[in-house]
Amino acid sequence: MTSQGLVGERIKMIRRQRGLSQAQLAHPELSDSYVSLIESGKRTPTPAVLELLAQKLDCSLTFLVNGVTAEQMEDLELGLRFARLALENGEVTEARSRYAELLEDNSLAGLASLRQDARYGYALAAEACGDLPEAISVLSSLREDETEGQSPERRVQIALALCRCHREFGDFSAAVRIGEETLGLASNSPQWNDDLIELGSTLLSVYLDRGDLLRARQFAAELLSAAEQLGTPRAIVAACWNAAVTADLLGSGEEAMALVERAMAIQSENGEPRNLARLRSAYAMLLYRVRPAEVAAARDLLLRVLSELKESAAARGDIAQALLYLARAEMTLGHPDEAVDHAHAAFVIAADGTSKALLAEAHLVLGQAYWMRRQDDEAAAELGSAAGCLERLPATRKAAETWQAAAETFGRLGDHEASAAAYHRALACVGL
Repeated sequence: MTSQGLVGERIKMIRRQRGLSQAQLAHPELSDSYVSLIESGKRTPTPAVLELLAQKLDCSLTFLVNGVTAEQMEDLELGLRFARLALENGEVTEARSRYAELLEDNSLAGLASLRQDARYGYALAAEACGDLPEAISVLSSLREDETEGQSPERRVQIALALCRCHREFGDFSAAVRIGEETLGLASNSPQWNDDLIELGSTLLSVYLDRGDLLRARQFAAELLSAAEQLGTPRAIVAACWNAAVTADLLGSGEEAMALVERAMAIQSENGEPRNLARLRSAYAMLLYRVRPAEVAAARDLLLRVLSELKESAAARGDIAQALLYLARAEMTLGHPDEAVDHAHAAFVIAADGTSKALLAEAHLVLGQAYWMRRQDDEAAAELGSAAGCLERLPATRKAAETWQAAAETFGRLGDHEASAAAYHRALACVGL
């Protein structure tokens, strides 16, 4: 039932409780036919009429409009603020619990806007907890079913979160469909704003993850141009960040470094902590790959990043990814014990359902660290687990890279049959 219909139902319910007819409620200011149309949901009363009816029915205007008392409304809004604060502070389990409690409150039934806020917050908390299927389910419902009263900004936010969750879950087709539909890329050029630039940047990351580098290069240039014309810090950060990833994959490491450095400079002055920490994580890994002599600096930066991510509303996947970056840096520095610790911590997070691709990567890095410690049996077991995870993933560029790394490590262990099979899998992922 629409909010208009719910208001009419409440007026009818209270009128009957007061023992009034429609004519008695209407007299003398209104007609009984007008009251009948309001109660049936066929007319929307003006604010002045609602205030008049609340006085005649001896009830609060808040209850008439929202179905709750002023005290209940205050409690609900306070609950939402506490849940949002918990999420922003990185207390994701508490945030999810608080949002779930709010959604169980029947008082939210007639409050479409607050209910949507609670469901959207719950979905973000579920994503941050690593429960991607639950987050996708709630976001899909918000996008398709609960559309009454949604602002354009909220619709883009929902699409952005859904695109991101599908990407992390490995469903690139769904992520691309949602991103392209929301941007309207099939019909015209978007009227870019900050929200759409951020959505476009997420869509660009999906193109990259599925290995569509030609489309990624073209779209990265379009996003950068749009962000420059828009001129807002948020748009420039998002476009530079993802253009840097594209440049890195295309072999332009120093160009990628410059783009990330620009994004970090802007984010540090204008942005929130979570994205700044994630940017620093991306920069540290670029530093590790592009300037190998500075691996110690990359390791130190990743340690700082890890602390910042844990203190922010970062998704568990972001934390696990930083741990895997840190494990690789420690291996390069010749510290296999530290690498095992970090890789195992990443595995614990990934094993909780964060992402199948991340779980495969965690097994791989843990296997590589065990090999460095000369624990060949443990290394082989982890590599076997990585292969098992990879076999259930779609054929993507990222999967190809992981298969190739597994093949190299199988070779170091002397398992040439497994190494050859992994190389074949890597080639198949890129269509060879």
